[in-house]
Amino acid sequence: MLKRRACRKVTMGDDRVGRVSIGGDAPVSVQSMCSVYTHDVEACLAEIHKLADAGADVVRVAVPERKDTEALIEIMKHTPVPIVADVHFHYKRALEAVAAGIHKIRLNPGNISDRDQVNEVIDACKEAGIPIRIGVNEGSIIERKDKQKRMSELGKYFEGHRSGHLLAIMIAKLEEYIDIFHDRDFRDVVISAKSMDATLVIDAYTEIAKRFEYPLHLGVTHAGTRETGSIRSIAALGTLLSNGIGDTIRISYASDPVYEVEDGVELLCALDKRERTGIELIACPTCGRIQVDLFTLVEEVKKTLENDISVPMKVAVMGCVVNGPGEAEGADVAVFAGNKRGIIYVQGERVANVPEEEILDRLLVECTALEDKINRGEAKLGQKNVEIIPPDPIGELGSGADKIASGDVEQITIGES
Repeated sequence: MLKRRACRKVTMGDDRVGRVSIGGDAPVSVQSMCSVYTHDVEACLAEIHKLADAGADVVRVAVPERKDTEALIEIMKHTPVPIVADVHFHYKRALEAVAAGIHKIRLNPGNISDRDQVNEVIDACKEAGIPIRIGVNEGSIIERKDKQKRMSELGKYFEGHRSGHLLAIMIAKLEEYIDIFHDRDFRDVVISAKSMDATLVIDAYTEIAKRFEYPLHLGVTHAGTRETGSIRSIAALGTLLSNGIGDTIRISYASDPVYEVEDGVELLCALDKRERTGIELIACPTCGRIQVDLFTLVEEVKKTLENDISVPMKVAVMGCVVNGPGEAEGADVAVFAGNKRGIIYVQGERVANVPEEEILDRLLVECTALEDKINRGEAKLGQKNVEIIPPDPIGELGSGADKIASGDVEQITIGES
């Protein structure tokens, strides 16, 4: 994984909710956006709290109407995380949001035709110390005649690229927008350049990272449902983050935004860019060796432990003795199964051999006990006490003993000729 790209840092928030920084040495943050109407204060706050509980560092809300910015006054009193106002077309919504105490503005200068109006928003944010995210989306970029020459130059630069024309427009538009902010001596800027095409997103942010000093907000827009959107988003964002590009992310779904946060947090944890809270569940895939109802067991373990365990404990649930010992050795708590039973290990030490129907309860007991020891300072995560010796696959967990006894198969002893 490459070293993170160096860039400016911007900060949002206040004394009550705390502050979240983007860029510089700040950790990569997770954002999402409310799906309810902002003017419905009760519903909006309920969703903001739900997103924050799922791990969102920042939440964005739409403010298309005056009643939405009026609602911000109450929302800002009770939000647990910094709030971004999403402004399109009506510059007065941005000014009203600033007056309401918003922590950041999302602005598309191309959607506001009057330059003086854009300047007024910039000046208001500068006075209030509020950062602005400016961005281009594949579906909203607008070509202007006075930028045709620059687009033509960039088009030649990207000639032969599958999406060269769009890349040229995106970069030219960002240059145009940033010039506006530079003219007002405003530097608290975050940049985004989104598309529903994962490869275009990768290419766009890779080029933008070379050209601009500002922090980058990563996302794949119009990604679709969670089933398809997760693939598009992780493909693009995972690639960029692994290459050191990206300072804050939003995974976008046509679904409950809580899923956006959950998947965004998991992505950062998987890339070791965020400290995990609660269990990290490891489970083996489908194969013909499984001898317990593994899929039900895994879902039950996830549902049970994610509510009861708060330390970042690695828990492995394995369906047979092939990969089970190795995972058990690497996990804090593990079970690997065979012949309708499960052997449970805690930090590499065998603690139980139980029937299938008792696996879940015993696993919870052992995880809870380990968490208590960790909280008391009597154990550490990742600590390993003993080396695990894989069990004989025809032994206590295996299914071959009866076949050998009946003469259906021949017993093989390793090391003998």
